[in-house]
Amino acid sequence: MRKRICVIDGQGGGIGAALIKRLKEVYGESVEILALGTNAIATSQMMKARANRGATGENAIVRTTLDADLIVGPLSITWANAMMGEVTPRMAEAVTSSPAVKILLPLFQERLRIVGLSGEPLPHLVEEIVVGRIKEFLPDV
Repeated sequence: MRKRICVIDGQGGGIGAALIKRLKEVYGESVEILALGTNAIATSQMMKARANRGATGENAIVRTTLDADLIVGPLSITWANAMMGEVTPRMAEAVTSSPAVKILLPLFQERLRIVGLSGEPLPHLVEEIVVGRIKEFLPDV
């Protein structure tokens, strides 16, 4: 059975779309990529990047993260009320409580700074996730 990767994003969906595009280039159809948007625009952009399936909103995120093998997205998907309120407390709880491995990008708009981050641009972070980190957790893909 193919491994299931949930890509979660909100607002315009650009981060999720960049991740999905690169995931498809590297892994093709050997993994199932599910686009989970906090809003319809984000889901639409991730579907245009060729996710296998997509869904929008709190319940979709809560239900789908239960049986994911891997969750990928910006760090703020773990914070209640992040992304200008798009990430609900239930969404954040579902992501953090999921048994799936989480690989998160240190990108956020909130008034928070995490010491020790390198400040790499998005394309470099996407490459590190897709080519480096995912292989650690899904070596048979």
